[in-house]
Amino acid sequence: MRRHFARHITGLLRRVALAAAALCAAAPVVCAQDGSSAYSFLNVTPSSKIYGLGGVNISLVDDDLMSTSGNPALLGPEMHNQIGLNYMHYVGGSNFAGLRYARAAGERGAWSAEVRYFGYGRITEALPDGTVTGSFSPTDVAFGATYSHDVADRWRAGITLRALCSSYADYSAFALGTDLGVNYYDTDRDLSLSLVVANLGGQVKRFNESYDRLPVDVRLGWSQSFGEFPVRFSVTAWNLTRWKLPYLDAGDGTTDPEIKDSFGSNLFRHLVFGADLISSPNYYIGIGYNYKTRTDMSTYSRSFLSGFSLCGGLNVRSFAIGVALAQPHTGATTFMLNITCSLNDLL
Repeated sequence: MRRHFARHITGLLRRVALAAAALCAAAPVVCAQDGSSAYSFLNVTPSSKIYGLGGVNISLVDDDLMSTSGNPALLGPEMHNQIGLNYMHYVGGSNFAGLRYARAAGERGAWSAEVRYFGYGRITEALPDGTVTGSFSPTDVAFGATYSHDVADRWRAGITLRALCSSYADYSAFALGTDLGVNYYDTDRDLSLSLVVANLGGQVKRFNESYDRLPVDVRLGWSQSFGEFPVRFSVTAWNLTRWKLPYLDAGDGTTDPEIKDSFGSNLFRHLVFGADLISSPNYYIGIGYNYKTRTDMSTYSRSFLSGFSLCGGLNVRSFAIGVALAQPHTGATTFMLNITCSLNDLL
């Protein structure tokens, strides 16, 4: 009976956790339509700027420590002694938060450490027959360490190691994960190209006899501005471990749902688009569009803005603040906040 209950409750909680992550606006981690793996919270960025630029970006070269979360090769000694905090509020009592710190390691290297918390609110606990036995608060916690190094004038490589702790009611799991990244940056053309292999690893301790996989992925990224035009453009390709990403289109409700699996649909569900204003070092604004977010929400009451996201930020002396907003469907307006500080300027 206990084994059957464990399978029932962990399966339920996994779906709840995935749903909470999947609806996180421009970070379209995983929708139930995909049948994807667990640990999808790993695809939720802690950066409000990346969040506002579509939720996935591995090529944005910036001085902001939080913007390096998607690619360890973007971390550098120029971020020495930076500390950053992030917070995200989502409907249903879900709250995500994190803390990150970085230091230079010589003139060509850098390291950082972080901790991230994912709380999904209070959930009713019940037996398979429907008997309510109480409530609990499922949580995921990720501890990470990153190291990067300049391997050539325009090339930088990095690695991130993570320990992942999950606690769902009376059950827990532990996993280890790794990100590998490389970045090419041409300062003369403001051209950045990146490759990341994300979420390599697996479970060390399982919830029960079932094995939950990490969302292993291969990603490519491009970011560039052009001459004096004060806008930087980004395109990120992800989910490259598989071509087909079909989704269920519910239509307007007057016809039966239809599976969409055309070439164009599959292509654009792999791509995330972003553009940010870089006319001043003291502020930025940005916009992103993620077609996968919009199509994942097709079975919900999605809004016109579904798939779009916005971000903005201010830099005041040694402090920087960034915010991002998105509305994947009419019942979910999400908000993310970043605060970063250069401790060098305070000491």
